Amino acid sequence: MPPRDMPPRPPAWRILIAGGGPLGLALALALTRGLGPAVTAAVLDPTFRLKRSDPRAYSLSPGAVAMLTALGVWPELAPVAEPIRGMTITDSRVADAVRPEYLRFGDRDEPLAQLVQADALDEALRAACEAAGAALRPERVTGFDLTASAIRATTESGEARPASLLVACDGARSGLREAAGIGWVGRSYDQAGIVATIAHEQPHHGIAVQHFLPAGPFAILPLAGTAEHPHRSSIVWTESERLAASLVRLGRDEALREVETRCGPELGEIELLTDLFSFPLSVGLARSYVAPRLALLGDAAHRVHPLAGQGLNLGLADVAALAEAIADAVRLGLDPGSDQVLETYQRSRRLDALALAGATDALNRLFSNDRLPARVLRDIGLGLVDRMPTLKSFFTAQAAGTSGRAPRLMRGEAL
Repeated sequence: MPPRDMPPRPPAWRILIAGGGPLGLALALALTRGLGPAVTAAVLDPTFRLKRSDPRAYSLSPGAVAMLTALGVWPELAPVAEPIRGMTITDSRVADAVRPEYLRFGDRDEPLAQLVQADALDEALRAACEAAGAALRPERVTGFDLTASAIRATTESGEARPASLLVACDGARSGLREAAGIGWVGRSYDQAGIVATIAHEQPHHGIAVQHFLPAGPFAILPLAGTAEHPHRSSIVWTESERLAASLVRLGRDEALREVETRCGPELGEIELLTDLFSFPLSVGLARSYVAPRLALLGDAAHRVHPLAGQGLNLGLADVAALAEAIADAVRLGLDPGSDQVLETYQRSRRLDALALAGATDALNRLFSNDRLPARVLRDIGLGLVDRMPTLKSFFTAQAAGTSGRAPRLMRGEAL
Protein backbone atom coordinates (compact mmCIF):
# COMPACT_ATOMS: atom_id res chain seq x y z
CA MET A 1 0.00 0.00 0.00
CA PRO A 2 1.29 3.51 -0.77
CA PRO A 3 1.58 5.99 2.11
CA ARG A 4 -1.73 7.65 3.00
CA ASP A 5 -0.47 11.08 2.02
CA MET A 6 0.59 9.89 -1.46
CA PRO A 7 -1.99 9.23 -4.18
CA PRO A 8 -1.78 5.79 -5.80
CA ARG A 9 0.26 5.62 -9.01
CA PRO A 10 -1.98 5.25 -12.06
CA PRO A 11 -1.54 2.11 -14.17
CA ALA A 12 1.25 2.32 -16.72
CA TRP A 13 0.37 2.92 -20.35
CA ARG A 14 0.90 -0.27 -22.33
CA ILE A 15 2.72 -0.14 -25.68
CA LEU A 16 2.93 -3.29 -27.80
CA ILE A 17 5.50 -3.50 -30.59
CA ALA A 18 5.07 -6.16 -33.30
CA GLY A 19 8.49 -6.94 -34.76
CA GLY A 20 11.82 -7.41 -33.00
CA GLY A 21 14.25 -5.95 -35.52
CA PRO A 22 16.41 -2.95 -34.68
CA LEU A 23 13.51 -0.50 -34.93
CA GLY A 24 11.18 -2.38 -32.60
CA LEU A 25 13.98 -2.90 -30.09
CA ALA A 26 15.08 0.75 -30.29
CA LEU A 27 11.54 1.99 -29.67
CA ALA A 28 11.07 -0.28 -26.66
CA LEU A 29 14.41 0.85 -25.25
CA ALA A 30 13.66 4.55 -25.82
CA LEU A 31 10.27 4.35 -24.09
CA THR A 32 11.45 2.19 -21.19
CA ARG A 33 14.51 4.33 -20.46
CA GLY A 34 12.84 7.65 -21.18
CA LEU A 35 9.55 7.16 -19.34
CA GLY A 36 10.36 4.56 -16.68
CA PRO A 37 7.33 3.14 -14.87
CA ALA A 38 4.91 5.41 -16.73
CA VAL A 39 4.88 2.91 -19.61
CA THR A 40 5.34 -0.79 -20.13
CA ALA A 41 6.79 -1.69 -23.53
CA ALA A 42 6.75 -5.24 -24.90
CA VAL A 43 8.24 -6.42 -28.19
CA LEU A 44 6.59 -9.47 -29.77
CA ASP A 45 8.50 -11.45 -32.39
CA PRO A 46 8.53 -15.22 -32.97
CA THR A 47 12.18 -15.14 -34.05
CA PHE A 48 13.21 -14.41 -30.46
CA ARG A 49 13.04 -18.20 -30.11
CA LEU A 50 15.80 -18.57 -32.70
CA LYS A 51 19.42 -17.63 -32.96
CA ARG A 52 19.28 -15.24 -35.88
CA SER A 53 22.11 -14.36 -38.20
CA ASP A 54 21.88 -11.38 -40.54
CA PRO A 55 24.62 -10.98 -43.20
CA ARG A 56 23.94 -7.28 -43.75
CA ALA A 57 25.82 -4.26 -42.45
CA TYR A 58 24.25 -0.91 -41.64
CA SER A 59 25.62 2.53 -42.43
CA LEU A 60 24.63 4.58 -39.40
CA SER A 61 24.38 8.33 -39.95
CA PRO A 62 25.72 10.77 -37.32
CA GLY A 63 22.11 11.31 -36.24
CA ALA A 64 21.61 7.57 -35.73
CA VAL A 65 24.86 7.37 -33.76
CA ALA A 66 23.73 10.32 -31.61
CA MET A 67 20.45 8.49 -30.93
CA LEU A 68 22.18 5.22 -29.99
CA THR A 69 24.51 7.19 -27.74
CA ALA A 70 21.55 8.83 -25.99
CA LEU A 71 20.04 5.36 -25.50
CA GLY A 72 23.27 4.05 -23.97
CA VAL A 73 23.92 1.53 -26.75
CA TRP A 74 26.76 3.12 -28.71
CA PRO A 75 29.54 2.32 -26.17
CA GLU A 76 28.90 -1.38 -26.89
CA LEU A 77 28.96 -0.84 -30.65
CA ALA A 78 31.82 1.62 -31.03
CA PRO A 79 34.60 -1.00 -30.66
CA VAL A 80 33.19 -3.04 -33.58
CA ALA A 81 32.14 -0.11 -35.77
CA GLU A 82 34.19 1.21 -38.68
CA PRO A 83 34.07 4.96 -39.43
CA ILE A 84 33.33 5.79 -43.06
CA ARG A 85 35.71 8.69 -43.64
CA GLY A 86 35.03 9.18 -47.31
CA MET A 87 33.15 7.92 -50.34
CA THR A 88 34.09 7.74 -53.98
CA ILE A 89 31.61 7.31 -56.82
CA THR A 90 32.47 5.81 -60.20
CA ASP A 91 30.41 5.10 -63.30
CA SER A 92 31.52 2.35 -65.68
CA ARG A 93 30.75 -0.99 -67.23
CA VAL A 94 31.85 -4.24 -65.57
CA ALA A 95 34.53 -4.95 -68.19
CA ASP A 96 35.99 -1.43 -68.27
CA ALA A 97 39.70 -1.42 -67.47
CA VAL A 98 39.51 2.08 -65.97
CA ARG A 99 36.77 3.33 -63.63
CA PRO A 100 36.91 7.15 -63.57
CA GLU A 101 36.14 8.73 -60.21
CA TYR A 102 33.45 11.37 -60.71
CA LEU A 103 32.60 12.35 -57.16
CA ARG A 104 34.23 12.17 -53.74
CA PHE A 105 32.75 12.97 -50.33
CA GLY A 106 34.42 13.13 -46.97
CA ASP A 107 36.94 15.93 -46.54
CA ARG A 108 35.71 16.50 -42.98
CA ASP A 109 37.05 15.85 -39.49
CA GLU A 110 33.98 13.80 -38.54
CA PRO A 111 33.11 10.49 -40.24
CA LEU A 112 30.32 10.48 -42.79
CA ALA A 113 28.83 7.42 -41.08
CA GLN A 114 29.69 4.37 -38.99
CA LEU A 115 29.39 0.89 -40.46
CA VAL A 116 28.09 -1.77 -38.06
CA GLN A 117 27.23 -5.37 -38.82
CA ALA A 118 23.57 -6.21 -38.30
CA ASP A 119 24.20 -8.98 -35.77
CA ALA A 120 26.23 -6.66 -33.53
CA LEU A 121 23.48 -4.03 -33.57
CA ASP A 122 20.80 -6.64 -32.80
CA GLU A 123 22.75 -8.11 -29.88
CA ALA A 124 23.49 -4.70 -28.36
CA LEU A 125 19.85 -3.57 -28.59
CA ARG A 126 18.51 -6.83 -27.18
CA ALA A 127 20.89 -6.71 -24.22
CA ALA A 128 20.01 -3.06 -23.54
CA CYS A 129 16.26 -3.81 -23.68
CA GLU A 130 16.59 -6.68 -21.24
CA ALA A 131 18.68 -4.57 -18.86
CA ALA A 132 16.15 -1.73 -19.01
CA GLY A 133 13.20 -4.04 -18.30
CA ALA A 134 11.49 -4.05 -21.70
CA ALA A 135 9.75 -7.37 -22.31
CA LEU A 136 10.88 -9.43 -25.33
CA ARG A 137 8.28 -12.10 -26.07
CA PRO A 138 8.67 -14.86 -28.69
CA GLU A 139 5.16 -14.44 -30.09
CA ARG A 140 3.67 -13.34 -33.41
CA VAL A 141 0.93 -10.73 -33.54
CA THR A 142 -1.66 -12.07 -35.96
CA GLY A 143 -4.34 -9.40 -35.74
CA PHE A 144 -6.10 -6.89 -33.54
CA ASP A 145 -9.46 -5.42 -32.61
CA LEU A 146 -10.46 -2.11 -31.08
CA THR A 147 -12.43 -1.25 -27.98
CA ALA A 148 -13.55 2.18 -26.85
CA SER A 149 -10.26 2.94 -25.09
CA ALA A 150 -7.74 0.31 -26.18
CA ILE A 151 -6.45 -1.94 -28.93
CA ARG A 152 -6.25 -5.69 -28.35
CA ALA A 153 -3.51 -7.51 -30.20
CA THR A 154 -4.10 -11.19 -30.89
CA THR A 155 -1.11 -13.51 -30.82
CA GLU A 156 -0.62 -16.81 -32.62
CA SER A 157 -1.56 -18.65 -29.42
CA GLY A 158 -4.96 -16.93 -29.49
CA GLU A 159 -4.21 -14.72 -26.50
CA ALA A 160 -5.54 -11.15 -26.59
CA ARG A 161 -3.19 -8.48 -25.25
CA PRO A 162 -4.75 -5.05 -24.55
CA ALA A 163 -2.69 -1.89 -25.04
CA SER A 164 -3.01 1.82 -25.56
CA LEU A 165 -0.99 1.61 -28.76
CA LEU A 166 0.14 -1.13 -31.16
CA VAL A 167 3.22 -0.37 -33.27
CA ALA A 168 3.76 -2.32 -36.49
CA CYS A 169 7.45 -2.99 -37.18
CA ASP A 170 6.62 -6.10 -39.20
CA GLY A 171 8.26 -5.23 -42.50
CA ALA A 172 7.34 -4.22 -46.02
CA ARG A 173 4.67 -6.93 -46.26
CA SER A 174 3.15 -5.83 -42.97
CA GLY A 175 0.20 -8.00 -41.99
CA LEU A 176 -0.92 -5.37 -39.48
CA ARG A 177 -0.94 -2.66 -42.14
CA GLU A 178 -3.14 -4.88 -44.29
CA ALA A 179 -5.42 -5.73 -41.36
CA ALA A 180 -5.89 -2.00 -40.71
CA GLY A 181 -6.93 -1.48 -44.33
CA ILE A 182 -4.08 0.94 -45.04
CA GLY A 183 -3.24 1.06 -48.74
CA TRP A 184 0.24 0.82 -50.24
CA VAL A 185 1.57 2.69 -53.27
CA GLY A 186 4.73 1.26 -54.81
CA ARG A 187 6.34 -1.05 -57.29
CA SER A 188 8.99 -3.72 -57.56
CA TYR A 189 12.27 -2.84 -59.25
CA ASP A 190 12.63 -6.38 -60.61
CA GLN A 191 16.03 -6.12 -58.96
CA ALA A 192 17.57 -7.86 -55.98
CA GLY A 193 20.18 -6.68 -53.52
CA ILE A 194 23.01 -9.11 -52.90
CA VAL A 195 25.10 -8.84 -49.73
CA ALA A 196 28.24 -10.60 -48.53
CA THR A 197 31.33 -9.99 -46.43
CA ILE A 198 34.78 -10.07 -48.01
CA ALA A 199 38.36 -9.94 -46.76
CA HIS A 200 40.98 -8.26 -48.90
CA GLU A 201 44.72 -7.82 -49.12
CA GLN A 202 44.90 -4.01 -49.14
CA PRO A 203 43.44 -1.70 -46.47
CA HIS A 204 40.28 0.26 -47.27
CA HIS A 205 41.35 3.35 -45.25
CA GLY A 206 37.72 3.87 -44.23
CA ILE A 207 36.69 4.78 -47.79
CA ALA A 208 33.41 3.48 -49.17
CA VAL A 209 33.21 2.93 -52.92
CA GLN A 210 30.04 3.08 -55.00
CA HIS A 211 30.52 1.64 -58.49
CA PHE A 212 27.54 2.46 -60.68
CA LEU A 213 27.35 -0.44 -63.12
CA PRO A 214 24.72 -0.98 -65.85
CA ALA A 215 22.69 -3.38 -63.69
CA GLY A 216 22.78 -1.05 -60.69
CA PRO A 217 25.13 0.08 -57.91
CA PHE A 218 27.87 -2.13 -56.48
CA ALA A 219 28.96 -0.76 -53.10
CA ILE A 220 32.06 -1.72 -51.13
CA LEU A 221 31.63 -0.59 -47.52
CA PRO A 222 34.51 -0.64 -45.02
CA LEU A 223 34.14 -2.98 -42.03
CA ALA A 224 36.25 -3.16 -38.88
CA GLY A 225 38.95 -5.80 -39.14
CA THR A 226 39.47 -8.87 -36.98
CA ALA A 227 42.63 -10.63 -35.83
CA GLU A 228 42.19 -13.22 -38.56
CA HIS A 229 41.05 -10.79 -41.26
CA PRO A 230 42.46 -7.29 -40.64
CA HIS A 231 40.96 -5.84 -43.84
CA ARG A 232 37.26 -6.52 -44.36
CA SER A 233 34.40 -4.94 -46.28
CA SER A 234 30.70 -5.52 -46.83
CA ILE A 235 29.45 -5.55 -50.41
CA VAL A 236 25.94 -4.51 -51.42
CA TRP A 237 25.30 -5.41 -55.03
CA THR A 238 22.27 -4.76 -57.26
CA GLU A 239 21.37 -7.16 -60.08
CA SER A 240 18.23 -8.25 -61.89
CA GLU A 241 16.15 -10.70 -59.87
CA ARG A 242 16.79 -13.45 -62.41
CA LEU A 243 20.58 -13.10 -62.32
CA ALA A 244 20.62 -12.66 -58.55
CA ALA A 245 18.74 -15.95 -58.13
CA SER A 246 21.44 -17.74 -60.12
CA LEU A 247 24.32 -15.95 -58.37
CA VAL A 248 23.26 -16.96 -54.86
CA ARG A 249 23.24 -20.61 -55.97
CA LEU A 250 26.89 -20.51 -57.04
CA GLY A 251 29.58 -22.31 -55.13
CA ARG A 252 32.02 -20.20 -53.11
CA ASP A 253 34.75 -20.23 -55.79
CA GLU A 254 32.41 -19.23 -58.64
CA ALA A 255 30.80 -16.54 -56.50
CA LEU A 256 34.24 -15.17 -55.64
CA ARG A 257 35.11 -14.78 -59.32
CA GLU A 258 31.92 -12.76 -59.88
CA VAL A 259 32.76 -10.51 -56.92
CA GLU A 260 36.36 -10.03 -58.08
CA THR A 261 35.16 -8.95 -61.52
CA ARG A 262 33.07 -6.17 -60.00
CA CYS A 263 35.41 -5.06 -57.20
CA GLY A 264 38.34 -4.16 -59.43
CA PRO A 265 42.03 -4.47 -58.49
CA GLU A 266 42.35 -1.78 -55.81
CA LEU A 267 41.80 -4.08 -52.82
CA GLY A 268 44.23 -6.74 -53.99
CA GLU A 269 43.49 -10.41 -53.41
CA ILE A 270 39.93 -11.02 -52.16
CA GLU A 271 38.44 -13.77 -50.01
CA LEU A 272 34.70 -14.37 -49.73
CA LEU A 273 33.92 -14.83 -46.03
CA THR A 274 30.18 -15.51 -46.39
CA ASP A 275 27.82 -16.92 -48.95
CA LEU A 276 25.90 -14.49 -51.14
CA PHE A 277 22.49 -13.53 -49.74
CA SER A 278 19.82 -11.72 -51.76
CA PHE A 279 16.61 -9.82 -51.06
CA PRO A 280 14.07 -8.18 -53.42
CA LEU A 281 14.20 -4.44 -54.00
CA SER A 282 11.16 -2.20 -54.24
CA VAL A 283 9.93 1.30 -53.51
CA GLY A 284 6.70 2.11 -51.73
CA LEU A 285 4.84 4.26 -49.24
CA ALA A 286 1.87 3.52 -47.03
CA ARG A 287 -1.09 5.79 -47.75
CA SER A 288 -1.18 6.53 -44.03
CA TYR A 289 1.35 5.86 -41.27
CA VAL A 290 -1.38 5.53 -38.68
CA ALA A 291 -4.81 4.07 -37.98
CA PRO A 292 -6.81 4.16 -34.74
CA ARG A 293 -4.31 3.13 -32.01
CA LEU A 294 -1.88 1.77 -34.62
CA ALA A 295 1.40 3.28 -35.90
CA LEU A 296 3.58 1.98 -38.73
CA LEU A 297 7.37 2.16 -38.47
CA GLY A 298 10.20 1.51 -40.91
CA ASP A 299 9.53 -0.78 -43.86
CA ALA A 300 5.90 -1.15 -42.82
CA ALA A 301 5.51 2.57 -43.59
CA HIS A 302 8.02 3.09 -46.41
CA ARG A 303 10.45 1.17 -48.58
CA VAL A 304 13.42 2.81 -50.32
CA HIS A 305 16.23 1.60 -52.57
CA PRO A 306 19.37 0.79 -50.52
CA LEU A 307 21.77 2.59 -52.87
CA ALA A 308 22.13 5.53 -50.45
CA GLY A 309 22.34 3.30 -47.37
CA GLN A 310 19.65 5.34 -45.61
CA GLY A 311 16.88 2.79 -45.00
CA LEU A 312 17.72 2.05 -41.37
CA ASN A 313 18.48 5.71 -40.64
CA LEU A 314 15.05 6.65 -41.98
CA GLY A 315 13.46 4.03 -39.74
CA LEU A 316 15.41 5.17 -36.67
CA ALA A 317 14.14 8.70 -37.30
CA ASP A 318 10.62 7.22 -37.26
CA VAL A 319 11.40 5.64 -33.90
CA ALA A 320 12.73 8.90 -32.49
CA ALA A 321 9.71 10.88 -33.71
CA LEU A 322 7.15 8.39 -32.37
CA ALA A 323 8.95 8.05 -29.03
CA GLU A 324 9.01 11.84 -28.70
CA ALA A 325 5.29 12.17 -29.47
CA ILE A 326 4.46 9.43 -26.95
CA ALA A 327 6.71 10.90 -24.27
CA ASP A 328 5.28 14.39 -24.64
CA ALA A 329 1.76 13.01 -24.28
CA VAL A 330 2.49 10.77 -21.30
CA ARG A 331 4.18 13.60 -19.40
CA LEU A 332 0.99 15.63 -19.79
CA GLY A 333 -1.12 12.71 -18.60
CA LEU A 334 -2.55 12.16 -22.09
CA ASP A 335 -3.27 8.88 -23.86
CA PRO A 336 -0.23 7.93 -26.03
CA GLY A 337 -2.49 6.07 -28.45
CA SER A 338 -4.78 8.99 -29.16
CA ASP A 339 -5.41 10.31 -32.66
CA GLN A 340 -3.66 13.57 -31.77
CA VAL A 341 -0.41 11.79 -30.81
CA LEU A 342 -0.47 9.61 -33.90
CA GLU A 343 -1.14 12.53 -36.22
CA THR A 344 1.80 14.41 -34.66
CA TYR A 345 4.02 11.45 -35.49
CA GLN A 346 2.69 11.14 -39.03
CA ARG A 347 3.14 14.84 -39.84
CA SER A 348 6.75 14.72 -38.70
CA ARG A 349 7.75 11.76 -40.88
CA ARG A 350 5.86 11.53 -44.17
CA LEU A 351 7.70 14.32 -45.98
CA ASP A 352 11.17 12.94 -45.19
CA ALA A 353 10.20 9.45 -46.31
CA LEU A 354 8.59 10.73 -49.51
CA ALA A 355 11.65 12.83 -50.34
CA LEU A 356 14.11 9.97 -49.77
CA ALA A 357 11.99 7.46 -51.67
CA GLY A 358 11.74 9.85 -54.60
CA ALA A 359 15.44 10.68 -54.59
CA THR A 360 16.64 7.06 -54.42
CA ASP A 361 14.11 6.01 -57.05
CA ALA A 362 15.33 8.72 -59.42
CA LEU A 363 18.98 7.82 -58.81
CA ASN A 364 18.31 4.14 -59.43
CA ARG A 365 16.50 4.92 -62.70
CA LEU A 366 19.32 7.20 -63.81
CA PHE A 367 22.21 4.89 -62.94
CA SER A 368 20.62 1.53 -63.87
CA ASN A 369 20.78 2.63 -67.48
CA ASP A 370 23.58 1.95 -69.96
CA ARG A 371 22.33 4.19 -72.77
CA LEU A 372 24.92 6.73 -73.87
CA PRO A 373 22.79 9.90 -73.34
CA ALA A 374 22.00 8.87 -69.77
CA ARG A 375 25.66 8.04 -69.07
CA VAL A 376 26.80 11.42 -70.39
CA LEU A 377 24.13 13.32 -68.41
CA ARG A 378 24.87 11.64 -65.09
CA ASP A 379 28.65 11.88 -65.46
CA ILE A 380 28.39 15.61 -66.17
CA GLY A 381 26.08 15.97 -63.16
CA LEU A 382 28.45 14.09 -60.86
CA GLY A 383 31.36 16.18 -62.05
CA LEU A 384 29.50 19.42 -61.39
CA VAL A 385 28.54 18.35 -57.84
CA ASP A 386 32.17 17.39 -57.17
CA ARG A 387 33.25 20.94 -58.07
CA MET A 388 30.64 22.68 -55.88
CA PRO A 389 31.60 22.48 -52.18
CA THR A 390 28.35 24.12 -51.04
CA LEU A 391 26.22 21.52 -52.83
CA LYS A 392 28.38 18.68 -51.52
CA SER A 393 28.02 20.04 -47.98
CA PHE A 394 24.23 20.19 -48.41
CA PHE A 395 24.03 16.52 -49.47
CA THR A 396 26.33 15.51 -46.60
CA ALA A 397 24.25 17.40 -44.02
CA GLN A 398 21.01 15.86 -45.27
CA ALA A 399 22.46 12.35 -45.01
CA ALA A 400 23.77 13.06 -41.48
CA GLY A 401 20.23 13.30 -40.06
CA THR A 402 21.12 16.01 -37.52
CA SER A 403 19.17 18.96 -38.90
CA GLY A 404 17.34 21.34 -36.59
CA ARG A 405 13.99 19.67 -37.28
CA ALA A 406 15.30 16.20 -36.35
CA PRO A 407 13.68 14.56 -33.30
CA ARG A 408 15.43 15.06 -29.96
CA LEU A 409 16.98 11.59 -29.86
CA MET A 410 18.51 12.09 -33.32
CA ARG A 411 20.18 15.22 -31.94
CA GLY A 412 21.61 13.22 -29.06
CA GLU A 413 19.23 14.72 -26.52
CA ALA A 414 17.31 12.85 -23.84
CA LEU A 415 13.76 11.80 -24.66
